[in-house]
Amino acid sequence: MKGFIEDANYSVGLLDEGTHLGNVIDNYVYEHTLTGKNAFFVGDLGKIVKKHSQWQNVVAQIKPFYTVKCNSAPAVLEILAALGTGFACSSKNEMALVQELGVSPENIIDISPCKQSSQIKYAAKTGVNIMSCDNEVELKKIARNHPNAKLLLHIATEDISGDEESNMKFGTTLKNCRHLLECAKELDVQIVGVKFHVSSSCKEPQVYIHALSDARCVFDMAEEFGFKMTILDIGGGFTGSEFQLQEVNHVISPLLDVYFPEGSGIKVISEPGSYYVSSAFTLAVNIIAKKVVENDVSSGVGKTGSNEPAFMYYMNDGVYGSFASKLSENLNTVPEVHKKYKKDAPLFTSSLWGPSCDELDQIVENCLLPELNVGDWLIFDNMGADTLHEPSAFNDFQQPTIYYMMSFSDWYEMQDAGITSDTMMKNFFFVPSCIQLSQDDSSFSTEA
Repeated sequence: MKGFIEDANYSVGLLDEGTHLGNVIDNYVYEHTLTGKNAFFVGDLGKIVKKHSQWQNVVAQIKPFYTVKCNSAPAVLEILAALGTGFACSSKNEMALVQELGVSPENIIDISPCKQSSQIKYAAKTGVNIMSCDNEVELKKIARNHPNAKLLLHIATEDISGDEESNMKFGTTLKNCRHLLECAKELDVQIVGVKFHVSSSCKEPQVYIHALSDARCVFDMAEEFGFKMTILDIGGGFTGSEFQLQEVNHVISPLLDVYFPEGSGIKVISEPGSYYVSSAFTLAVNIIAKKVVENDVSSGVGKTGSNEPAFMYYMNDGVYGSFASKLSENLNTVPEVHKKYKKDAPLFTSSLWGPSCDELDQIVENCLLPELNVGDWLIFDNMGADTLHEPSAFNDFQQPTIYYMMSFSDWYEMQDAGITSDTMMKNFFFVPSCIQLSQDDSSFSTEA
């Protein structure tokens, strides 16, 4: 049941009723304790199916184009392709990945704000025509390399809460849009729509009011120049919470009815990424080293004024691996101790570090944990987004193995939707529950 990111084939463990994610993790913790204690992921593909059902129930009028860079594991891409999502790609390799699954060019958009000429030429060669653009230099580059390109003008949005870190790094101003439209007309480049993006860190759904109003202005401007506008891309920023999705829909639905009403010929799309995959993956890491420090020592665990010791734990995965996103954003998960301990066991101030011994490789600055030992395991949930990267050369730790699973109920739900393993999911090999398999799983691992 091993599945690596680069595998062409992989297997998915079908779980019997009564078998849960915790049982699967227990099984593989036991196995890895015997065979080297490497970090590993468990991917519950059924959660991706559930997220898609949730999307269809809440915002069915908006077609999702999954952001591939968020998690490009083949199993993820294949199940999303089977569910009928589109794909938002940022590189030539990402476009090739989804095209290998038989996804049509019409269901692929190139969202990279800074594209290499070779990437644009590849898109032109393979029929991927829709791409975003937010400046004149990029516009001219596309004009030279992709005569059939259909562009979405990427406009900037602002977090009305005033948090500068939440403001867009990319996107043009409303004022500059007219200049870009003039340039596009001169270069004979098609402008077909508008894109904006609201950061997931933005806590004010009201920002969509300004973004949609600006988008409507650009649509009107473009129509003055004779462009036929057909696409509105509201970007990503969806956290995976059904409440947030409903809250956003509550704000945008009446505005879409006013600015882009049904029957106007405008297709509304979005770019959810972590929404689909974050909760679907759980990471298990092993404690490889431990240091006892005084609470009044500046060690990254804080100062509590207590006479009790504090602990620094080093894990076999860090920011140069699965926790890379920690370098740019806060960790969206809380570590859970795998081993059982007494409810009244004392808790100690602790910090968690990756294996590189780099001062940047701090995963959790301060938390309360029972005293752990080298060889103990920590579990991190919500680890499906921006985690499955090639390991850095900074250290020689192995890339975590991925074990895929799905419950029978989720599998039946997929079948009810008309999706079967012998249609689009050609690389899926379903096996019995891994809990019932022997500790040596080599007999059921599928090689490419």
